[in-house]
Amino acid sequence: MGHGIAHVAAIAGFQVFLFDVDANAVERGLASVKRNLAKGIERGKVTEDERDRALERIRATTDFSALGAADLFIEAVPEMMDLKRETLRQIGKITEGKPFIFASNTSSLSISEIAKSAARPERVIGMHFFNPVHVMRLVEIVVGEKTSDETLNVVRAAAARMKKEAITVRDVPGFASSRLGVALGLEAMRMLEQEVASAKDIDTAMELGYNHPVGPLRLTDLVGLDVRLKIAEYLHSALGSEGFRPPEILRRMVKEGKLGKKTGEGFYRWEEGK
Repeated sequence: MGHGIAHVAAIAGFQVFLFDVDANAVERGLASVKRNLAKGIERGKVTEDERDRALERIRATTDFSALGAADLFIEAVPEMMDLKRETLRQIGKITEGKPFIFASNTSSLSISEIAKSAARPERVIGMHFFNPVHVMRLVEIVVGEKTSDETLNVVRAAAARMKKEAITVRDVPGFASSRLGVALGLEAMRMLEQEVASAKDIDTAMELGYNHPVGPLRLTDLVGLDVRLKIAEYLHSALGSEGFRPPEILRRMVKEGKLGKKTGEGFYRWEEGK
């Protein structure tokens, strides 16, 4: 997800730091940006000049201290509250008191809770992108209890510059997108457990019957079954709704390492990304 955000930010003209603690992850991320820009050229979406300029704007690094020059931080670390709060704390140290905006790409965790680690909680906000970031137009902006109007306006402007359609939601469990999307995905899994239809036919029902571009089970493979499980567990705990209780098939597949596209198998088998 982080490399996709770096991609659209660089195309929009922002100077970008692409950071990870793992050098291999940084290299893979930059390679993905280059690959997706090349595909954009093939499809007439990006010119060679735009590609070259975008790549010049991206500085890929494992040096956390180098990030202190940034004004807007968009984190895309795993969906763990402690990790997100610690990331915010560490950014506060390297910026040495300089004002910055911290935008979390979380798909379900509380922005207000994350903001408790900030010296200036009014500058913490949610900026939830969707995969693949360079294709999906939506960004879900989540306003925490203390998020200021100024922060909201800056992030809206950044999203518009990235050519994203922004929606603004209140800080509630799952926001708007995950609450709806996860509910649909979990019900599709229960239908598969009950042998209502095959995974392909369940997806086709939504793709052709309701004009969804991707069915709920294929989408779960793209997102990652482990990610879906974490979000479902959080929503079940936070909302108390049985509809968010993770189905046994999801728990079993995650335990077996069948996490979707990234492992080559989930509800579908994936070869070379297809």
